[in-house]
Amino acid sequence: MKISVAIIAYNEADHIGPCLESVSFADEVVLVDAGSTDGTQEIAKEYPCRVLHQTWNGFSKQKQFAVDQCQNDWVLILDADERVSVELAHEIDRIENSPIEVTAFQIPRKNFFHDRWIQHCGWWPESVLRLVHQKRGLFDGRLVHEKWQTNGTITLLENPIFHYSYQSYADLLTKMQRYSTLAAYQMAQEKRSAHWWTPITHGVGMFIKAYGIQRGFLDGFDGLMISLSVAGGAFMKYAKLLEMNHYGVSDNAEFNP
Repeated sequence: MKISVAIIAYNEADHIGPCLESVSFADEVVLVDAGSTDGTQEIAKEYPCRVLHQTWNGFSKQKQFAVDQCQNDWVLILDADERVSVELAHEIDRIENSPIEVTAFQIPRKNFFHDRWIQHCGWWPESVLRLVHQKRGLFDGRLVHEKWQTNGTITLLENPIFHYSYQSYADLLTKMQRYSTLAAYQMAQEKRSAHWWTPITHGVGMFIKAYGIQRGFLDGFDGLMISLSVAGGAFMKYAKLLEMNHYGVSDNAEFNP
């Protein structure tokens, strides 16, 4: 079957080249850029892909726009900081005609930090729904942690996507702040509420889960930092929701990419 690749990007000059190189097997590549200022678009134009501009409108809507621009029914959805492994490319290339009831494929994802595969903290094992039939599903519209929704059968592929999301401890904290703001805003829109103890219980609970139950301690100091950022994200998400419950929703929620 013919495969399109849909990628969203904003200031991903360090990642976009390797990402595009990894999808050279695809029949079509569509990159939707939100207005990068670091040369992302110029680098992308050196590869056989179609580069489009779309003002940032949230993760879910941005990815849906990218999928909608693809000409083939089957679309592989990627972030710019992800790469398709050679083994996964071959596996996708061998898919000829999937059964009519199959509408999407889950793909294992290996997360890397400091150029090392993180095998604990809840980062592995992990699978993401990324190869989809675009006419038989859509994104759920959430501001963050968006998901593709389909009523058909989902099949798991064997080989992984590589994910290089975080470059430093500062990057962990920056993204934790941003994602917690978006998650709190989403919960506020859903009329959810928090009590003074909610951030504490969620924060402590997530640290115990990531560092203890999911054995983050086996990943050394990086595992400790990841577990603390996961816990901090849970704490701040509910602290910000509590703040929104009491003082209203701020108009300057971090909607920029």
